[in-house]
Amino acid sequence: MLITVLQILVVLIFLVLLITIVFKITRKGRFVDPLPDHFPDLLEEHVDFYRNLSIEDKKNFEERLRQFYHDVRITGIKTEVEDLDQVLIGAAAVIPVFAFREWEYVNLQEILLYPGAFSRDFDLTGYHRNITGMVGTGPLQNEMLLSRQALRQGFSDRESKSNAAIHEFAHLIDKTDGALDGVPEVLLQEQGVEDWKKWMQITLQSMRNGESDIDLYGLTNTAEFFAVVSEYFFKRPDLFSQKHPELFSMMERIYFLKLQGGHLN
Repeated sequence: MLITVLQILVVLIFLVLLITIVFKITRKGRFVDPLPDHFPDLLEEHVDFYRNLSIEDKKNFEERLRQFYHDVRITGIKTEVEDLDQVLIGAAAVIPVFAFREWEYVNLQEILLYPGAFSRDFDLTGYHRNITGMVGTGPLQNEMLLSRQALRQGFSDRESKSNAAIHEFAHLIDKTDGALDGVPEVLLQEQGVEDWKKWMQITLQSMRNGESDIDLYGLTNTAEFFAVVSEYFFKRPDLFSQKHPELFSMMERIYFLKLQGGHLN
């Protein structure tokens, strides 16, 4: 009888521990750990979007970072993930959806950080290492791959219009409605979808005619166009608004943000 009672107690303790672990893994909206004290300093130094926020919005940004780190693993592939890498990846995730306070990347579980560019076979050596980021498919579904070199350059080169990490998160946003087609329907109402498609085709034609400063990689397809102009919009809003005022207004509608002179209004 004593043995039976002990066995039952052991089983109950095991079940309680198991439920606790599962709850911690699956729960949303609660942060396991506080944001490290020096992360806001890294944000202030390296992330223009964060630096230009009000004090209240900075606190909201930090809360969103904590949520992201709770939901998504960041794993180094033949490299160590440093604090700056974590900060920049988290910032790239939060920036495009900052206006959507309940947003979660339901199609992302893990980010694989490579030291540099890689090939389609994920090789880090050889002549065909031209990929700096990608959203996984098939066996890599719900994963994102990023080059650490491109990640850091996207934030350190403040004159460029490129940010590889924001580019990939724009793909995830686009993909949330089930189609990677450059039309983020989850962020747009029906009329907004039609307006976006119109401006997308107008701008693509301008790019084909050599009349645009938008990265020509955006001509690859409409999904890449959306990701490229999203980089530009968040990286150089001042220049974007001057060069493409109508498209800039459309991007503000999509991301539900008012950016003037690099500041959030």
